[in-house]
Amino acid sequence: MKIFKLLTVLMMTAALLGVSACSKVPAGNVGVKVYLLGGDKGVESEELGVGSYWIGVNEELYLFPTFTQNYVWTKSETEGSPNDESITFQSKEGMTVGADVGISYRIDPNKVNTVFQKYRKGVEEITDIFLRNMVRDAFVKAAETKKIDNIYGAGKSALVEEAQAIVTSQVSEIGIIIEKVYLVGELRLPKSIVDSINAKIGATQKTIQRQNEVAQSKAEADKEIEKNRGEAESRKLLTDAATYDIKQKAAAEAYAIQTKGEMLEKYPAVLKLSEIEKWDGALSKVTGNVVPFMNVEKETK
Repeated sequence: MKIFKLLTVLMMTAALLGVSACSKVPAGNVGVKVYLLGGDKGVESEELGVGSYWIGVNEELYLFPTFTQNYVWTKSETEGSPNDESITFQSKEGMTVGADVGISYRIDPNKVNTVFQKYRKGVEEITDIFLRNMVRDAFVKAAETKKIDNIYGAGKSALVEEAQAIVTSQVSEIGIIIEKVYLVGELRLPKSIVDSINAKIGATQKTIQRQNEVAQSKAEADKEIEKNRGEAESRKLLTDAATYDIKQKAAAEAYAIQTKGEMLEKYPAVLKLSEIEKWDGALSKVTGNVVPFMNVEKETK
């Protein structure tokens, strides 16, 4: 009888061991142990740090990585899920836009219990269901006030930033830290809309090009005008300098002549001396070989 009771206990222990297991919380994760049955059903108040833990038959362990998680929702079968998880939204005019969107986020290690109590799901389900819905709704809200030109063109970055801000405001207090929401590849629009937008962009670029060409021509013309003005001013300066030099030289010569005249008038002998100094000694036939500079006075008898 005792042997039978012992075997029964051993069999029950083995059965319990079979439905129970030792689980591990790896580095970079925080564990949450959940009671599935009884009055303690819910989240255990104490979070589980890195280590090994015995998980009973009525318990379940959820792991929440606290390092950055990255996921993309795309139309492609080779990225994210094999299903079409891309996001669609509409512009102010009602144009439908398709987008492949990615997200990078992490969970605050101090708020893992809060995150689980809010969603009652693991990190994969939170990403696939709740975060995707938030991101989709955020793009819908951000795009409904924007024209298709802004969404497809220069306003694309502003659209993404606004959507990220909306999602961040919804989950930051819970404990999900959004690092980045981003587009994967190009937005998908009807071909007619893309052609119309591209034509408009091309026309705008041509207009800008013509404006630049006009501005360049004007700049070159202004440059030539300034060059001619500089050359003219240089010539005027040279002319003025030459005129001034001539006037100064003429004034000096006039002064010299005037001074010389006054000296000759005052001192006639100076003129004679000058003539004597310049005489080469030859007698002029015109004067009858008379020695110049000599006063020949006839003796009156």
